[in-house]
Formats: sequence, structure tokens, C-alpha cells
Amino acid sequence: MSNIQHIIEERPSNIGNFLVGRLLPFKGKRMVGPFAFIDHMGPACLSDHENLDVGPHPHIGLSTLTYLLEGSMMHRDSLGTELEIQPGAVNWMTAGRGIVHSERTPEYLRMSEKMLHGLQIWVALPLHLEDMEPAFSHTPAQELPTWQEDGLTFKLIAGQALGHTSPVPVYSPLYFLEIKSTHRQTVNLGAGLYGESGLYILEGGIATDGHVFEPKQLLVTQDSTLCSFELLENTTVYLFGGEPFPEERFIYWNFVASSREKIEDAKARWTAQTFPPVPGETDFVPLPPQPLGLKA
Repeated sequence: MSNIQHIIEERPSNIGNFLVGRLLPFKGKRMVGPFAFIDHMGPACLSDHENLDVGPHPHIGLSTLTYLLEGSMMHRDSLGTELEIQPGAVNWMTAGRGIVHSERTPEYLRMSEKMLHGLQIWVALPLHLEDMEPAFSHTPAQELPTWQEDGLTFKLIAGQALGHTSPVPVYSPLYFLEIKSTHRQTVNLGAGLYGESGLYILEGGIATDGHVFEPKQLLVTQDSTLCSFELLENTTVYLFGGEPFPEERFIYWNFVASSREKIEDAKARWTAQTFPPVPGETDFVPLPPQPLGLKA
């Protein structure tokens, strides 16, 4: 990637009873296009008495994208959705004015050893859709565009890029693309990209301008149209980005909004427990006593 603006290392962050590698937000780069938050979960081997249990918690002003590489997760939300997320599928939950959901190990796996590995992503909503009605969409793995070109395997997880369109119902111009290599080769994708771009190295490595970058690093370009890099053998990377919004975004805890007033309103509603509940769930994650988010 010939025009690297930022190099971001994964930082450990606790999301309850599970440690993740946080990539965004970062103090030097709050967002990449409309992408406001990226966590790398695992890979983690959970014992027969360890389970993922993230109780009901709220969101506003964003869509969440959950993409698992290994393992399974049960999603429940205040729309009444109850669905098991499995590797390769995409869960796309849009909060709009407000939604509540939980994420847990499925019951049939709770007493056995299991793996959990994946990416959890927040995509901010454009200004005119911040207060839209909440929605949920599930896209099976086999419905995602997948193709091979010049010895590389591509999968478009969300958005539009390189002449392909994912069925995931996004709300602004963006792309989230998986690229896999088996041997070392140069990749030049700039002509098919737009807006801002970030590249996350899951495994393997990339070389550019005499430097080699390794797993758990996120590289952010200054100009996506100059996006060029050399993939090493047996490498998997995720390329994401899109058109940035003209307005700034504020992030507090699980809330993303174009104004501090919307954040304060969401905090008050969650404290008063006036968000819609998740059917069948009785616990909830309380509002943190101190700000955990960052201004975008």
C-alpha cells in the first residue's frame, strides 16, 4: 500500500467476559469511511465452563456487522430476532433510533469446548437515517459474492467494490472485502475503490515500500485510488472503507451519533430502561459510570 497514513496495532479490550483486539476507534484515526468500530474476537478456545455472555445492551445511530470465522454465537434482539450466527454468514443489525441485543454461546455448546473467532464491526448511519426504525438482516455465507482472479480469492462481505455487490443491505457507499492468497503476488485495487480505505491483516503478511506488515495490524491509506500492495503467501486480509460523512460523529459506549444531544438522550433512556426489551432476557448491561467511547 504505497500511501500509508496510519499503522494501527490491535489493542486488548475487555467486553465483559471476553478479551478482544480493538482496531477502531483509534486516537489518531477515529473512523475509516463510515466504519466507526472494529473488534477482532479471538481466536479463543473456550473450555466447557467458559462461554460468551454479553447481556442485553443498546445501540443507536449505527449498523452492526458480525462475521464469524470459527465458532457460533446466538443473537437475540428487541425486534424478536433469535438466530444463531455461524462462520461465513453476515448478521447486519441496524439500530437507528434504538435497538437492544444480546450475544451468547448457544445452549447446545455451553457444556463443551468450543472455538470463537471473528470480526465485529460498527458502521455509522448517514445523517438522514440516524433515527430510522431498527432492522435486522441475515445473509447466509453462500449468498456472498465470491470469485477468483489472478490466483487470489475474493469475497465481498458488504457493500460494492470491483464490479460486485453484496446482498447485505447497507445504507451508504462502502465495501468490506476479504482477500486470500496462496502465493506471493502484487495486488493493485485502487481503480475499484473509493473514499477512505483500511486494510487489516488477519494472517500472513503484506509488503509495501520496503516494509513488511504482519497479522494484527491495520493500515489506513491516504488515497484509496492508490491502494497497491504485495500479498505474501498464505495471507488473508480484509479491505474496508467507503465515503466518509461530511459531519463528525460522536461515540460513547455503544452509541454513535452526529450530536452530543442524541448521545445524552440515549444514555437517559437506557438508564430509565425505556429502550425496548429483548424477549426472554432479564439481565442487562448497565450504563458505564465513565465515558468509554471517543469522539470521532
